[in-house]
Amino acid sequence: MALLAMAAGVLHPSLGLKLGQGGGSHSLRRFRSGISSSSKIRCPSLHTPISAYPTAVENGSSKATDKIPTPKVTIDQDSNPDATVVEIAFGDRLGALLDTMNSLRNLGLHVVKANEYSDSTGKHHRFMITNSFMDKALLLSTGRKIDDPELLETIRLTIITNMLQYHPESSSKLAMGATFGVEPPEQNVDVDIATHIDIYDDGPDKSLLVVETADRPGLLVDLVRIINDINITVQSGEFDTEGLFAKAKFHVSYRNKAIIKSLQQVLFNSLSYFLRRPTTEDASF
Repeated sequence: MALLAMAAGVLHPSLGLKLGQGGGSHSLRRFRSGISSSSKIRCPSLHTPISAYPTAVENGSSKATDKIPTPKVTIDQDSNPDATVVEIAFGDRLGALLDTMNSLRNLGLHVVKANEYSDSTGKHHRFMITNSFMDKALLLSTGRKIDDPELLETIRLTIITNMLQYHPESSSKLAMGATFGVEPPEQNVDVDIATHIDIYDDGPDKSLLVVETADRPGLLVDLVRIINDINITVQSGEFDTEGLFAKAKFHVSYRNKAIIKSLQQVLFNSLSYFLRRPTTEDASF
């Protein structure tokens, strides 16, 4: 994507996102602290897009009839023990890595490595990033992978908003286009139909929670908050953003054990209630 550095208005609060296995300083048990329904996500202010229809793709084509690919964003906490891996795919419309690197650096993050690769779906840009902090004993700046759900959501929305700014044609393909873009999505998602929640046994010490629903800003933070509100721990997981939809896969446990059936039902009911489509309007009262 011809992503240029995000201008002022970088947001600060849903991959794809993969949350690393808990343990040591990388433990995702931090998800359980400091997350409340009052958590705020700073949203970016969009400037006039620098791209105009039609947008040139990397092979030089600028045909208005070019099919707009479905944007995908992945934040991976599993594949690297020391860094959070961010991956972006947008067909052959992705641009230089430098642009996205600058956007991430504007969040105070370190990009320790960046590269790209191609497959049948187009070009993919991959970044390894860390959240730096000052080690007073060593008198140097060091870093670790990011385990704060609000910062992970910030990264996701920063990348998506940057894409919307410099590839406005992606607006009609992304759920975020309705909030941040210049053109709303071409279709409306029926949340009642699109939302699916499943819970599976995955060994004696964890269960697998799978949630598919319409994407929106702040979804990752809200899902983790709902899970933590009933004292369930997120051990690891994955959160994928693809166009209008988001898919979360969380390994969860209760007191280091798999979730029993009765608690699975509580979790299912809590998420279903939260994600359901409102049936009444405030104006009806």
